[in-house]
Amino acid sequence: MLRVDDRIVLYNLYGTEGGLPVISFGGSPSTRWKRPDAVEVIDASGVRLVQADRPGYGGSTRQRGRTVASVVPDVVALADELGWSRFAVTGGSGGGPHALACAALLPDRVTRCAVTGSIAPPLVDGPEPTEEEEAADPRRNRTSWKALHGDLRPGMEETARSIMDAVEAGGPELPPDPGAEPGPPAREDSAAMARLAATFVTSHDGWEDDLIAFAKPWGFDLGDIAVPVSVWHGSADDRAGKYADHLMAAIPGAERRCYVGGHIPPANAYRELLRWLTLS
Repeated sequence: MLRVDDRIVLYNLYGTEGGLPVISFGGSPSTRWKRPDAVEVIDASGVRLVQADRPGYGGSTRQRGRTVASVVPDVVALADELGWSRFAVTGGSGGGPHALACAALLPDRVTRCAVTGSIAPPLVDGPEPTEEEEAADPRRNRTSWKALHGDLRPGMEETARSIMDAVEAGGPELPPDPGAEPGPPAREDSAAMARLAATFVTSHDGWEDDLIAFAKPWGFDLGDIAVPVSVWHGSADDRAGKYADHLMAAIPGAERRCYVGGHIPPANAYRELLRWLTLS
């Protein structure tokens, strides 16, 4: 547990003690509790990885009105707590912008930044986008539009209910990639159910605050990033591929990495991403 001003930030440590420091950011929504397959890859990669619950998730105190860049003081406090003067950052999906914020605003401390399935700054001007407009350019998405002009809670709660209903009906913890076999029923695994509850049941505050933060100015310019960046996405994740087009055009010198799979990288891709973070 870490205290930042009057807030509590909860975090978990994974991997090899004394390994290369990595700060990881989960998606939106997410939990600091990693799945066993991810922990296995981290353990084998020789890194020391920390993942915190962002404000409003898990036991971390909510921070109303936060921006994407608001994560940076928390990261500095966490790195100082762990004695890390330099560290790599990585973020998946909604965690991507938070990793990019650190790359832009902490150039003297961040060594490398890898994002996977990351979103890009949305376009929220004008009327609510149609399904066709969103399909053509996910930056013009209805969720971000509603974050500024509507009410996010009903849609979030319906999404969470549908996910947990599918799990109760015998579904896996994660949706399978297209054409892949689903994993074992999550309801038979108490640890998986705890991760799902932390992500979709306990509170929606952090999730809502993430979505609002994404829809507002992020607090930094992607063009200001000077540290090495790699942008990863799955071959079956068309939406993330379109976001990656924008990130690649906006971030100087960024590398693009496409792996075989969907939104969540399989073990081999996650292993390669962690290896990339350790390069000098």
